[in-house]
Amino acid sequence: MSGMYPVIILVVLVVMFLSSAIRILNEYERAVIFRLGRVIATKGPGLIILIPIVDKMVRIDMRTITMDIPPQDVITRDNVSIKVNAVVYFRVMDANAAVIDVENYLYATSQLSQTTLRSVCGQMELDEILSEREKINLQLQEILDRSTEPWGIKVSHVEVKQIDLPEEMKRAIAKQAEAERERRAKVINAEGEFQAAQKLIEAAALMETQPMSLQLRYLQTLNTIAAENNSTVLFPIPIDMFKPFLKLVEKA
Repeated sequence: MSGMYPVIILVVLVVMFLSSAIRILNEYERAVIFRLGRVIATKGPGLIILIPIVDKMVRIDMRTITMDIPPQDVITRDNVSIKVNAVVYFRVMDANAAVIDVENYLYATSQLSQTTLRSVCGQMELDEILSEREKINLQLQEILDRSTEPWGIKVSHVEVKQIDLPEEMKRAIAKQAEAERERRAKVINAEGEFQAAQKLIEAAALMETQPMSLQLRYLQTLNTIAAENNSTVLFPIPIDMFKPFLKLVEKA
């Protein structure tokens, strides 16, 4: 029985060695291997073997990461205080750079995203921020992608999620929108009056060339009035009867 102890000890040592030496990485993971403090390789996915005590592994997720930027207090170029939040989509392209060139790439990307969001929105007026979100998204994406490239990170997309305005600013914008709608209504009404006046001028010019058309129009009006109120008695009088009296008035 005493001869089994060495075998048991050996088996335990082998199990401990394998448990500390064997690592399995998923398809979306990479491992940066340090040997005595120096990077020797980037391995994965699948099965990898480490030398216990000598080797150290840092696991990196290569999938696209969605990072929420918390609401940031921003003062726009026209001195309006607002809160803006956004979301950033990025992924690690170079695992070595993400481990060696920055202490914590997730924290660094988060802090850079927050300061960049405040800086970009602070250079614009409120109307630009509200109406040109796509422009802001592209500008944020370009700045973040350029700044994180040395860390082995690729920023694929940035989206401004929400813009919170003070209550007094919301009321002012509502009044402005109401005034704009009233202006458009007045312009449309004026354009309609103008077009109607043009058509009346054209109709008058056409009737002047055909005197009978004016008489027919007069009779049509009488017919319409009679249809609306049957108790009305109408006596049509030719307009030509009044021409001599009009001439006397003009001479006088």
